[in-house]
Amino acid sequence: MSKQGGKRQGKSAPSGGRKSYKNNFVKGDSGIKNRSSNNKKGTQPKNAPNSEEMRLNKYIANSGVCSRRDADVHIATGLVSVNGKIVTEMGYKVKLEDEVRYDGSRINPEKKAYVLLNKPKGFATTTSEYKGKTVMDLVANATPSRIKPIGRLGRNSTGLLLFTNDEKVVSRFTSSNKGVERLFHLELASNLKLDDLKKIREGIRIEGKLITVEELDYVNDKKNEIGIKIKNTGNTILHTIFDYLKHELVRIDCVQIAHLTKKDIPRGNWKILTQQEIQTLMMM
Repeated sequence: MSKQGGKRQGKSAPSGGRKSYKNNFVKGDSGIKNRSSNNKKGTQPKNAPNSEEMRLNKYIANSGVCSRRDADVHIATGLVSVNGKIVTEMGYKVKLEDEVRYDGSRINPEKKAYVLLNKPKGFATTTSEYKGKTVMDLVANATPSRIKPIGRLGRNSTGLLLFTNDEKVVSRFTSSNKGVERLFHLELASNLKLDDLKKIREGIRIEGKLITVEELDYVNDKKNEIGIKIKNTGNTILHTIFDYLKHELVRIDCVQIAHLTKKDIPRGNWKILTQQEIQTLMMM
């Protein structure tokens, strides 16, 4: 059951100037409360590796590549590898956590899952079980599939984070040629001068590397609140830019990923993407 939760949602910031851009910011949940208790933690392990074995031909068939009979043919002809080694043995058994590739492409017998989390403060973006509270705790009951976050948000950053086990979607986000746009609402400890705003828009060269952003503007004409759109999967670039300009980042909130927004997802809750949302991701 999705923890999309209730009707509580943020109020859109008043429009003004660049209306279509600024209306993307949702600020109503800026007072962060930990609602992760609603996710009934403890009823399901935290995406623990499944040690149950299955025959390789079944693994391939469950991934949708072909039938089990055809899978035997592909195995015999050397088209299948397990953990980097070609396997031609009939009846070979594998585990879900093994890396299985067919004709060079990784395959997965699990059902594809797509989960969107509105991350609160205090949770690390990691799949490690040794980092204290993590985002995996918040989505533990979202799906039995072994999903992972795409990119990261810092422990004290908030906002949208997408999880999936679909390698094709992951590659769309991490592609150096395309990437996927993410919109952030930033709060600075001091006002950002117009000259610095223009510098960021035009691209800043830091340590010999040109850093560019997709869009940038003040939010509701507040000089210490910035809307910035980037294609990087992490938020390190934000620290790099504003540290260089000697501005302290007080708050980092991801308010939109591509076409996905926080609407109807209270802080600390998640939702399963609709079929339409998934199809739009696939077309990007």
